[in-house]
Amino acid sequence: MRLFNSPPTSEAQTRDRILQAAQKLFAAQGYDGTTTRDLAQAAGVAEGTLFRHFANKKAILVEVATKGWVEILTDLLTELSEMGSYKAVAQVMRRRMWNMHKNSDLLRVCFMEAQFHPDLRDRIQEEIIEKMSGVAEAYFQEAMDKGVYRQMDAKLVAKVFLGMFAIAGFSDSTIMSPESSPQELQKMAEGLADIFLNGVLCHS
Repeated sequence: MRLFNSPPTSEAQTRDRILQAAQKLFAAQGYDGTTTRDLAQAAGVAEGTLFRHFANKKAILVEVATKGWVEILTDLLTELSEMGSYKAVAQVMRRRMWNMHKNSDLLRVCFMEAQFHPDLRDRIQEEIIEKMSGVAEAYFQEAMDKGVYRQMDAKLVAKVFLGMFAIAGFSDSTIMSPESSPQELQKMAEGLADIFLNGVLCHS
């Protein structure tokens, strides 16, 4: 009987705990500065358990980066597709930026490590950028077909939008400080949305 012992941890929960520990350590210490012993200790598992779930440390890095970005961008595109107005970009961007602001560890890992690991960069390109760009392109093409947006290259529009969103999300070390308030994030989101929808030129 297991009256007082906690229930056994599922394999999925163990895997998630390893990924969460890795995200924090890679962000704080860098990939090269983190050992598998560090990862095991932070995740509360035996070192051998890491290799039951992942082939090696590099596989953990790739999974941390791709899984997190897929979730973030899927949420963004889902919210875009469900909003009532094509012009409501600011509200969507503000909510998603706040979520990304809370996940700055993930973004730091991606931006720092992708430049040093071609296999990670290729995986992000294939698994995230190309797939998400395709979904966003279809969304913006529909807006153009309905006459809400002017006719342009929908693929280029999608890439510009996702690029603005990514930079905004990484703003805790580029544009804004980690202590930025919700009001500051809202102002930034509205500014980016205004630039995206209206451009920067005066309209006669």
